[in-house]
This record gives sequence, C-alpha cells and structure tokens, in this order.
Amino acid sequence: MAELFQVGNTVIQAHEIPSLLNRYQLMPQLLRGIIIDQAITGITCTDEERQAIIQQFYQQHQLSSAQARDAWLQNQGMTQAQMEEFVVRPLLLEKFKTATWGAKVESYFLTRKGSLDQVVYSLIRTQDPGMAQEIYFRISEGEQSFTELAKEYSLGPEARTGGLLGPVPLSQPHPAISKLLSVSKPGQLWPPRVLAEWFVIIRLEKFLPARLDDSMRRHLIDEMFDNWIKEQIQQVRPLQSLLSATPTSA
Repeated sequence: MAELFQVGNTVIQAHEIPSLLNRYQLMPQLLRGIIIDQAITGITCTDEERQAIIQQFYQQHQLSSAQARDAWLQNQGMTQAQMEEFVVRPLLLEKFKTATWGAKVESYFLTRKGSLDQVVYSLIRTQDPGMAQEIYFRISEGEQSFTELAKEYSLGPEARTGGLLGPVPLSQPHPAISKLLSVSKPGQLWPPRVLAEWFVIIRLEKFLPARLDDSMRRHLIDEMFDNWIKEQIQQVRPLQSLLSATPTSA
C-alpha cells in the first residue's frame, strides 16, 4: 500500500485519506475545490489582469522583496507557479460566475425580492393581556412614546433598544409578524395580538424595498453559485458505489 505521510509515529496510507477527510469534515471543501477547478478550466484572464492581482496579493501580504516572496513560498510549500495559480484562481472564479449567472440575475431577483425586502419595526411583548391593551392605548393616544413603554414593559431583548428592531429581511421575523408587516404602512400601529405565549404590539417604522444595485447583483450571483455548488456536491458518489452499480457482463 502507498504510504503518503508520516505524522509522529502515525503512517498515513493512501486508502485512509477519504476517511480522514470525512473525519475532519474536509471532504466538502475538497469536492468544492475540485468542482471549481473543473468549472474554470476554460476561463482565461489577460496578462494585465493577472499581473494586477498578483501585485495586489504581494501588497496585502507585504511581499515587496524577492527575499520575502521566497520565504513565503518556502513556508507554504509552493513554487512560484503554484502561488500565481492560487492567486489568480479567485479572479477566474468570478469570471465564471458572471458568465454563467450574470444574465439570470434580473429574473432571479424577482423570485427572491419578497425575502430581500427589509423592514424596521417596533415591538413590545408582554404576557399580561390587560397590560398589552393599556400600553396600546397609551401609544395610540400619544400619552407615552413607544420607546418609553418598550423600555419599561417589554419582556424581550428589544427592550434595550426601545422596541426598535432592524433593518432585517422581511422574512426574518416570526411568520405572523412578517405577514403583518407586509401589509402595514410606515407608522401603522397594530392592536395587541396573541403570538405563542405573548401578547405583542407592533408598529412598522420603515419599509426598505430591495434594489438590484451592484451589491445586490453580486450577492445574488454568489447565491446562485452556492446553490449550484451544493447541487454538484450532492451528485458526487463514492467510486465503490459507482462500480457496484455498473452491471457486469456475463
């Protein structure tokens, strides 16, 4: 059997590598790397792009001199060519993402917009229904501010912020709260309602609709890529399973 490494008194055999990767939860990372390498095989960059990202890497790691770069390579166990491949790889990956999913962003955004919209809202929770009604009337009649009453009476962590929560994605709060906020107008105060063991008073402060700007575009492309990677990893089957599934000839 092939012996690959010796760590202390332990000799690691080649056939032990898969089980070790699983034990240390490194198999998904390995498969992800292999899938990415396959995906970017046909992706190229210009010499200018290549040199620019290498120089940026040198600056970030303070490798301004040849001696510093040699020491880094020795410490990492890399050759100069391997280091350059390592540095350029993220650029090729970004090009692959854009080429594959860039044209799909608009339609994907429309399907995701409902969960990308954000809200700022105020919340007071109490387990006393009578107190909940009293608090609601004090706010609605302008006797006290929502902030004051939340700090004094709310029994959740929102008391520390005067009941104010957000901005958060509209999909993040409890579904019942999200549904209420989705049909609210800014400043709208809702009477107490039961939510599990609580009586809650809710007011929408701001509705922040998602916009397909450059940051959102990048986020959605990364999201589509991550979904694709997960699908690819799920399709990977151990070689032994593939061999056992192959019909043998008579």
